[in-house]
Amino acid sequence: MNDFNKILERAKELERKMKESHENLKKIEVNGVSGGDAVTILLNGEGEMSKILLSDKVLNEDKEIIQDLIIAAHNDAKNKLKSKTSEEISKATGGLDVPGFKWPL
Repeated sequence: MNDFNKILERAKELERKMKESHENLKKIEVNGVSGGDAVTILLNGEGEMSKILLSDKVLNEDKEIIQDLIIAAHNDAKNKLKSKTSEEISKATGGLDVPGFKWPL
Protein backbone atom coordinates (compact mmCIF):
# COMPACT_ATOMS: atom_id res chain seq x y z
CA MET A 1 0.00 0.00 0.00
CA ASN A 2 2.95 2.29 0.66
CA ASP A 3 4.03 2.04 -2.99
CA PHE A 4 0.58 3.11 -4.13
CA ASN A 5 0.78 6.19 -1.89
CA LYS A 6 4.16 7.08 -3.38
CA ILE A 7 2.75 6.74 -6.89
CA LEU A 8 -0.25 8.88 -5.99
CA GLU A 9 2.00 11.49 -4.38
CA ARG A 10 4.23 11.55 -7.49
CA ALA A 11 1.18 11.93 -9.74
CA LYS A 12 -0.11 14.89 -7.70
CA GLU A 13 3.32 16.52 -7.85
CA LEU A 14 3.48 16.02 -11.60
CA GLU A 15 0.00 17.51 -11.98
CA ARG A 16 1.03 20.56 -9.94
CA LYS A 17 4.18 21.02 -12.03
CA MET A 18 2.22 20.68 -15.28
CA LYS A 19 -0.27 23.35 -14.19
CA GLU A 20 2.60 25.64 -13.21
CA SER A 21 4.30 24.92 -16.51
CA HIS A 22 1.12 25.71 -18.44
CA GLU A 23 0.92 29.09 -16.71
CA ASN A 24 4.58 29.75 -17.55
CA LEU A 25 3.90 28.89 -21.19
CA LYS A 26 1.23 31.56 -21.41
CA LYS A 27 3.90 34.14 -20.56
CA ILE A 28 6.31 33.11 -23.31
CA GLU A 29 6.81 35.41 -26.28
CA VAL A 30 8.89 34.60 -29.33
CA ASN A 31 9.91 36.57 -32.41
CA GLY A 32 10.01 35.01 -35.84
CA VAL A 33 11.90 36.84 -38.57
CA SER A 34 12.42 36.53 -42.30
CA GLY A 35 14.03 38.42 -45.13
CA GLY A 36 16.91 39.72 -43.01
CA ASP A 37 14.55 41.26 -40.45
CA ALA A 38 12.24 42.60 -43.16
CA VAL A 39 9.33 40.89 -41.40
CA THR A 40 9.04 40.16 -37.68
CA ILE A 41 6.15 38.32 -36.07
CA LEU A 42 5.56 38.04 -32.33
CA LEU A 43 3.69 35.00 -30.98
CA ASN A 44 2.55 34.51 -27.42
CA GLY A 45 2.77 31.22 -25.55
CA GLU A 46 -0.61 30.10 -26.83
CA GLY A 47 0.49 30.49 -30.43
CA GLU A 48 -1.51 33.65 -31.04
CA MET A 49 0.07 36.36 -33.17
CA SER A 50 0.27 39.55 -31.14
CA LYS A 51 2.31 41.74 -33.46
CA ILE A 52 3.62 41.92 -37.00
CA LEU A 53 6.33 44.36 -37.99
CA LEU A 54 7.18 45.17 -41.60
CA SER A 55 10.29 47.16 -42.46
CA ASP A 56 9.92 50.07 -44.85
CA LYS A 57 12.05 48.31 -47.45
CA VAL A 58 9.71 45.31 -47.63
CA LEU A 59 6.75 47.52 -48.48
CA ASN A 60 8.34 48.20 -51.87
CA GLU A 61 8.29 44.47 -52.72
CA ASP A 62 5.66 42.64 -54.74
CA LYS A 63 2.62 41.41 -52.86
CA GLU A 64 3.60 37.73 -53.32
CA ILE A 65 7.05 38.30 -51.83
CA ILE A 66 5.56 40.06 -48.80
CA GLN A 67 3.13 37.18 -48.32
CA ASP A 68 5.95 34.63 -48.50
CA LEU A 69 8.03 36.61 -45.99
CA ILE A 70 5.09 36.78 -43.56
CA ILE A 71 4.58 33.02 -43.82
CA ALA A 72 8.30 32.38 -43.30
CA ALA A 73 8.44 34.68 -40.25
CA HIS A 74 5.36 32.99 -38.77
CA ASN A 75 6.87 29.54 -39.31
CA ASP A 76 10.12 30.70 -37.69
CA ALA A 77 8.21 31.99 -34.65
CA LYS A 78 6.15 28.81 -34.39
CA ASN A 79 9.29 26.64 -34.47
CA LYS A 80 10.87 28.75 -31.72
CA LEU A 81 7.69 28.50 -29.67
CA LYS A 82 7.60 24.71 -30.03
CA SER A 83 11.19 24.54 -28.84
CA LYS A 84 10.51 26.70 -25.79
CA THR A 85 7.35 24.74 -25.08
CA SER A 86 9.26 21.46 -25.17
CA GLU A 87 11.85 22.88 -22.77
CA GLU A 88 9.14 23.97 -20.34
CA ILE A 89 7.37 20.62 -20.49
CA SER A 90 10.66 18.84 -19.90
CA LYS A 91 11.26 20.96 -16.80
CA ALA A 92 7.81 20.11 -15.45
CA THR A 93 7.98 16.40 -16.12
CA GLY A 94 11.64 15.89 -15.31
CA GLY A 95 12.16 14.58 -18.83
CA LEU A 96 9.32 12.07 -18.64
CA ASP A 97 7.35 11.64 -21.82
CA VAL A 98 3.66 12.07 -21.05
CA PRO A 99 1.81 9.99 -23.66
CA GLY A 100 -1.10 11.69 -25.36
CA PHE A 101 -0.34 15.06 -23.78
CA LYS A 102 -0.26 17.95 -26.20
CA TRP A 103 0.08 21.64 -25.56
CA PRO A 104 -2.12 23.92 -27.64
CA LEU A 105 0.21 24.24 -30.63
